[in-house]
Amino acid sequence: MPRRDYFNDPNSPKANSVVPSVVAAVRNQRGELLMIHRTDNNLWALPGGGHDVGESISDAVVREVREETGIEVEVMSIVGIYTNPRHVMAYDDGEVRQQFSICFTARPVGGQLATSTESRDVRWVNPADLGQLDIHPSMRLRIDHALLAQADPYIG
Repeated sequence: MPRRDYFNDPNSPKANSVVPSVVAAVRNQRGELLMIHRTDNNLWALPGGGHDVGESISDAVVREVREETGIEVEVMSIVGIYTNPRHVMAYDDGEVRQQFSICFTARPVGGQLATSTESRDVRWVNPADLGQLDIHPSMRLRIDHALLAQADPYIG
């Protein structure tokens, strides 16, 4: 479902929902970061998505990464909680969602790179090459925090 992201935009529509979601900063043994080129907003991002009823939050991370990338992961730690009310996503069905995302670190334990209906491209990216990708500022914040590997999670 196509979406439009509004970030610090005074003309953005008012949010009418909040859906807990997850993203995972997955790094391979070479230190590369697993990235997807999203089909809904045409931006590069960490893999992730909504938390479903009946699953734990760590199960949601494992499921979303597998669905969007083909890679099996083990969740390692939490990077932070991102709830910026000035970042909303408007979907074509009328939903306007306020950002609520928990970012985790995870390590790959199997699988092979594969695209999905949500990812037009999937690749391992050297952190030095992230500047070449079109990444939303809110997602870039998560990536930067994950790469810093701080002891305390970001809460904001």
